[in-house]
Amino acid sequence: AAVSEAFDGLDYMAVTFHRWLQEPGRLVFLARMNDRVVALESALLVDGGQTAVFQGLRVVPDLRGRGIAGALQKHVTDYLHRHYPQVSAVRLSRGVQPPPRTLSKYRLVAKEAIVSLCCEAVNLRAFVAELRTRLQSQAQSHSYHTVTLNQQQVETLILTDHVVSNLLPGKTIINDWEPLKPMEPNLEVLRRRGLTWIVDRELEPSAVSLCTTPYPVPYRHDAVHFNINIFSRSVASVCSVFLAQLEALLPSLHGYLIFHTYVDPELWPGLHQFCQNKANVCFFKDYWEEVILEMDL
Repeated sequence: AAVSEAFDGLDYMAVTFHRWLQEPGRLVFLARMNDRVVALESALLVDGGQTAVFQGLRVVPDLRGRGIAGALQKHVTDYLHRHYPQVSAVRLSRGVQPPPRTLSKYRLVAKEAIVSLCCEAVNLRAFVAELRTRLQSQAQSHSYHTVTLNQQQVETLILTDHVVSNLLPGKTIINDWEPLKPMEPNLEVLRRRGLTWIVDRELEPSAVSLCTTPYPVPYRHDAVHFNINIFSRSVASVCSVFLAQLEALLPSLHGYLIFHTYVDPELWPGLHQFCQNKANVCFFKDYWEEVILEMDL
């Protein structure tokens, strides 16, 4: 299905589909018409089995607008009712403002604004150097230190009241469009994701960031994509962990890069301004948002 057109050429399905089939707690549903696969949806059981996160909804382009997505989602919901009665809520994320009909069924859990950038990998080093100089000149009296956390440090920190109450949007850990409650059973899901976690300080940080492992996308033959989620209320802290995440990736990146950084909508203008540059790194899209929705089952 015209994959390169889907998701602005950033469709992850080719990379994740086979991994999804093996993942514990994940159900994958395919819809067929006349021996042709026409749609896909998946549900990941999280929050200790209490919540299903719907991910990956796809309908082939020539059959969109015919109610297939709605029928498939109803089938998935009915299946959960029958086979997983302990599931009490469904959560999903959307990159466009959902229609009023959807919003009437769901409640808004959280919202993140997205700064999207793209460049040839060879230009990233100059971009990072330019931003490093900018950050140092802004800091003046104090320098910004960041700390890369190991898994044990992450799992201790992410469940602390400080992070949950002050930093997480809607008290939700959002990793690459995957919304999880900050609770013990979800740590296993995060462990599987191979994330890089960087904070501005280890004790009571003002910014917690996570970055996905870069993966190939069909935008261009050599395109790779990665996502950085930053939980913070401070522009300066956001800029400092954003830069640290890029520095950590520098040695391993090749080809054409498209990367999204997700922040509190109020901090978007500050990060967008910080990313203005002379290093041939361009904005891939203008302002857009990810919304996390939840519905009782």
